[in-house]
Amino acid sequence: MKNVPRVGFGYDIHRLTAGRPLILGGVRIDSDRGLLGHSDGDAVLHALADAIFGAIGVGDIGEHFPDSDVRNEGLDSRRIIGAALQETAAAGLIVQSVDVTILAERPKLGPVKEEIRRSLSDLLNLPLEAVGVKARTNEGLGPVGQQQAIACYAVVVVA
Repeated sequence: MKNVPRVGFGYDIHRLTAGRPLILGGVRIDSDRGLLGHSDGDAVLHALADAIFGAIGVGDIGEHFPDSDVRNEGLDSRRIIGAALQETAAAGLIVQSVDVTILAERPKLGPVKEEIRRSLSDLLNLPLEAVGVKARTNEGLGPVGQQQAIACYAVVVVA
């Protein structure tokens, strides 16, 4: 079943807090608050890693990078994506395309969507046209809408 396309879905949410950089999709974004997390808190890369792990059937990000492991403290989430890609290659598969939707009220992400898209293209070694990045607000609803958090949904296709 190695050449049959597989789909993976991922989701992540992190609380916004002062004193941390805001990193989304491997891109540092100008903001007075960043995402709280054991690692760098990059909700985009965490959702993407979960989608990749799910597509290849090897668990989730918490199993591969538990927050109880001090080695993961402050971890650059690009390393998590690197590990997910290694697992994908070990399974004889490659990531074919990705699509992410970032939910945030502030900062407005329209001006950095293309930079995030290029970052994901580079990280995943994919052509730009195989990477989708969308940014939405939550219309003032819930923790994202109340500017307490940023969330991300991710879908990947591997074959």
